[in-house]
Amino acid sequence: MKTTEDKAKELAQLMIDGKGSDVVCLDISGLNSWTDYFVIVTVSSSTQNQGLYKQIKDYIKNNDLEIHLTKRKSPDGDDWNLVDLGPIVIHMMSQQAREFYDLEKLWHAGKIIEL
Repeated sequence: MKTTEDKAKELAQLMIDGKGSDVVCLDISGLNSWTDYFVIVTVSSSTQNQGLYKQIKDYIKNNDLEIHLTKRKSPDGDDWNLVDLGPIVIHMMSQQAREFYDLEKLWHAGKIIEL
């Protein structure tokens, strides 16, 4: 049976396979109570974002995960799309949003998981 870390790594690898760039898998389980892992990926277009989202949806069908719908503060824009799977949260971000929000620095106490 796969652990949550195994699933986070596999999802990160899916992002790499889908040509997402600068993919980071971050263990933040000891830092909060609402999720265990962030997968952060830079996407270059809305088309790539949609393709990666489809891969996530295909992956979760066989891996005991589900997408929890989130409310967006901004109704449009593709700068940052968050996919909440419960124990794993995937952040698909444009290069500009990634640099501005700098989640790796914000969550610097998390452990980077080697892929």
